[in-house]
Amino acid sequence: MNAPDKWHFDRQLRHQLKRDMLLKVAARCFNEKGTSGTSLKDVARQLGITDAAVYYYVKNKEELIYLCYSRALDIGGAALDRAIEEGQSELEKLQLYIRYQVEAVCGDEGPVAMLSEIPALSKVHKDELLKRSRQHTRRITAIIDAGIEAGEMKADNSAMVSNAILGAVNWVPKWFRPSASNKGEEVAAVFAKSMTIGLKA
Repeated sequence: MNAPDKWHFDRQLRHQLKRDMLLKVAARCFNEKGTSGTSLKDVARQLGITDAAVYYYVKNKEELIYLCYSRALDIGGAALDRAIEEGQSELEKLQLYIRYQVEAVCGDEGPVAMLSEIPALSKVHKDELLKRSRQHTRRITAIIDAGIEAGEMKADNSAMVSNAILGAVNWVPKWFRPSASNKGEEVAAVFAKSMTIGLKA
């Protein structure tokens, strides 16, 4: 790689890292105060930058909310993909998904935005995010259905179970604060066990 190309790559990397930090800080603000209670000025203040600097990365608050929610769905999708690839049974796939999702939310990829105010977005953003969210839910429901068919799980309503799991996992960013007695890995392990123990056939 010659010097100009390396400089261009480094500049792109710096831009991406700063954008990622913006989305993490914005996610924390939205989780704590809601999207309506958070301004771009609030996010800028948390980052220690000017309001104008925020507009270098996003056009407006609507776009920032959309990007935070889209990132949350990306992280959830990656956790589910990994769980499906690694799990040896349907029950293990579900347990791994819960574990990986909570680890991501509580770990280096956090804070992650709670998908609590999608309906407040513009129709274009709302429709896209709702479509992705529903697809994600259906994939989890499919794992539970396959587990029931294989005799590994029992559930009267797999779709309701999926929504209960996602509701609990989605709420983690609201209350989780890392500490010596409250570690992400431990929270993930507890969630994976407690949320599937009643599903075992």
